[in-house]
Amino acid sequence: MAAGIASGVGEGFAVVALPGVRRLAAVGTLRQAALATVRLAIPLLVALAVPPEAAAQTYQRGQNVAPAYEGWERNEDGSFSFLFGYMNRNWLEEVDVPVGEHNAFSPGPADRGQPTHFLPRRNRFVFKVRVPADWGDRELVWTLTSNGVTERAYATLRPDYVVDNVVIMSETGALGAGSSNAQMRANQPPTITLEGAEARQATVGVPLGITVLVEDDGLLRSRRRPPPPPPETAADSARADSIWDAPPTFSRRQLTPPSRITVQKANGLFMSWFLYRGEGVGDATPIGEGPGTGEGPVTAESPVTFDPPQIKVWEDTRAGANSPWAPLWVPPELPDDGRWTVNVTFDRPGTYLLRGRADDGGLFADVEVTVTVRPVAS
Repeated sequence: MAAGIASGVGEGFAVVALPGVRRLAAVGTLRQAALATVRLAIPLLVALAVPPEAAAQTYQRGQNVAPAYEGWERNEDGSFSFLFGYMNRNWLEEVDVPVGEHNAFSPGPADRGQPTHFLPRRNRFVFKVRVPADWGDRELVWTLTSNGVTERAYATLRPDYVVDNVVIMSETGALGAGSSNAQMRANQPPTITLEGAEARQATVGVPLGITVLVEDDGLLRSRRRPPPPPPETAADSARADSIWDAPPTFSRRQLTPPSRITVQKANGLFMSWFLYRGEGVGDATPIGEGPGTGEGPVTAESPVTFDPPQIKVWEDTRAGANSPWAPLWVPPELPDDGRWTVNVTFDRPGTYLLRGRADDGGLFADVEVTVTVRPVAS
């Protein structure tokens, strides 16, 4: 029998099937009408029960960040690495929590390399914490308090939490709904080489250029078609103009709402920079709204802008987003020499840790640059 949700009215009942499963009905018209009345009344009762201060809270900002334990892997020297990520429940707010009482590990040092600047929504496999080979059955706890809520992630060496490359690709959505092949299983992370020093200086308002060399095995290629090339001849241009001036038409794919069984990520190499840690980042009053990847005005939570705007490394699943998790997104064209350059501008003094990520859609490699930003000379 199909699984579903049963609702009772009198002696009859109705079963509402899950998506993709045939709907079953076992009630009369009168009972269906009664069910409809109850369903219409529930949202009204819920709205009346919600206090005004809770109603003012949205998923744009005001929610907390939940730490996440992703699993563990064994290192060649016999030690282990715990993998952590997080879920920022906001779609807009980039929360800042400095290392200390509200962002700490235990036992041992509070600072284990965790982020202090948290990008929106789900961020998986963000950092690793190495523990010795004799760790045993102890727990490593990451405690994170943000927007008045405290949550913890508990890391252990339980066998069912072991992680390898296939698990990472599956969890991030590169393999689709549990599918894989020999080529995907052979995929290795890209390699990324920073050109220049890992510690640099900059001045407020003055762009700082950063270049990296990215190399990849090319095993994961995009399954989505790139946009057509620009017209090269006058005839091509005239044909393009006629199409542009014609009434809009849409394909069946464009008119069909995105349907996904699980999180899906487009394959294809890209390079992206983002803010990982910032000294005193969240102290100012917000002056606008927009993500911290160069898309929109700078906010207090993200005083760093990138040119060109960077592809999002967090799971933005909204259609049209500059994100490999967004429907219809296609990877960028690769530079001929494998070198990717970004210009970074800071709007206030401080010390910032920037992280660059080379991602082939399934696996990734990170590099970091620490930037000390001076105020503008008076």
